[in-house]
Amino acid sequence: MRNSVPATRNRRRPRGRRKPQTLRRRSAAALFVTVMLAVTGCAGAGALTGGGADAVTIAIVSNSQMQDAIRLAPRFERENPGIKLKFTSLSENEARAKITASVATGGGEFDVVMISNYETPQWAANGWLADLGPYIRQAPDYDQADIIPSLQKSLSYRGDLYSVPFYGESSFLMYRRDLFDQAGLTMPEHPTWDQVAGFAAKLNTADRSGICLRGKPGWGEVLAPLTTVMNTFGGRWFDENWHAQFTSPQVAEAVRFYVDLVRRYGEPGAATSGFGECATQFAQGHAAMWYDATAAVGVTEDPASSKVVGKVGYALAPTKSTPNSGWLYTWSLGIPKTSHKQDAAWKFVSWMTSKEYIRTVGEQLGWTHVPPGSRLSTYEIPEYKKESARYGKVTLDSMAAADPEHPTAQPVPYTGVQFLTIPEFQDLGTRVSQQISAAIAGRTSVDDALAQAQQYADVVGKTYRKDQ
Repeated sequence: MRNSVPATRNRRRPRGRRKPQTLRRRSAAALFVTVMLAVTGCAGAGALTGGGADAVTIAIVSNSQMQDAIRLAPRFERENPGIKLKFTSLSENEARAKITASVATGGGEFDVVMISNYETPQWAANGWLADLGPYIRQAPDYDQADIIPSLQKSLSYRGDLYSVPFYGESSFLMYRRDLFDQAGLTMPEHPTWDQVAGFAAKLNTADRSGICLRGKPGWGEVLAPLTTVMNTFGGRWFDENWHAQFTSPQVAEAVRFYVDLVRRYGEPGAATSGFGECATQFAQGHAAMWYDATAAVGVTEDPASSKVVGKVGYALAPTKSTPNSGWLYTWSLGIPKTSHKQDAAWKFVSWMTSKEYIRTVGEQLGWTHVPPGSRLSTYEIPEYKKESARYGKVTLDSMAAADPEHPTAQPVPYTGVQFLTIPEFQDLGTRVSQQISAAIAGRTSVDDALAQAQQYADVVGKTYRKDQ
């Protein structure tokens, strides 16, 4: 992934790029609203476990794989008797806000933070994260070369990793093979969105939705799948000169398609459904298809949480006018510069993202619990290779095909498939997502939602056009 800031000041800047000092000022300003909301609205949120005053404090997202890490943490403490761990486990939206607030303001509450390929290159450029390169070079057994290449690139700044992946994902289409067989339908390996809409119409019943799609507000919720739809319909957030594009024909067509699809054939309460809600709907047999993260196999193939184990097929992300449309995302672990326990923090980070941890999860908790998409060697473990026979290849193919530098059919001045790697995106994406969610709920029209989104995006775009 391209760095968020140019390497030098006197080199001629590509159109739409900013001077380093300008971007740092913009970054602080763009994060101010997010930081204040986090401080006022999320203080004290989440679950605290273990530790004490001298513990390594870790902020993580409360997804199932992260909860597995908490379960296995006593094993790490036994192997590292001088280190105690204290976890703050938060829902996705809360985690984004609270972690951003802490790191951006230098609060120092956390020694390890769970972030993504959105935050990592920007925060590295701002000097907020510790450079993990020196640690990795001193630990050859960590085997950086084994990390999936697209993730390495997206988590690097000036050649070094500033966070390391716990799991990685693209997006794909999950579908009930048994229901398709009963209806005489065949899912192509690489379906189009028009085909998916036709399948959803035929499989929708009174007690089962044809498809589950996120509609919950949040830049990491409804906008994740929706932006991939916009991309493959030929849309984009901004043109190459930073003019907002939400009222363009391509974006309008994509958003109308998405809203119409989920309103007609989607899950009940779609406007408040995110990853977790769709996971429950699909795993309990209440949806025929689900377009979402490749990491969802941890739910769909887990007998403890799923009634559809062994009944699910997996296809590449649906497309329309582009050859692929899957996103690229990773939950990764970084160490804030403000931590006074960086050496101990690295010991934990390297443990939780190691080949050995992956094998431990499989052997202790079951191979469906393995955090997927982070290391190439995971897919060569015999037990996991057998377990992932139906979804392993499509996961790796999806991650390899994702191209954050060329996410759409038209040129864009930003990087990122389902997000824009600019400091303003957290606030802008949240605002836009609220408009889309309102359209899904029927509280506003798609046209009005897009007109409002256009205004929000135009404010950001104008600031990038000022000094061109």
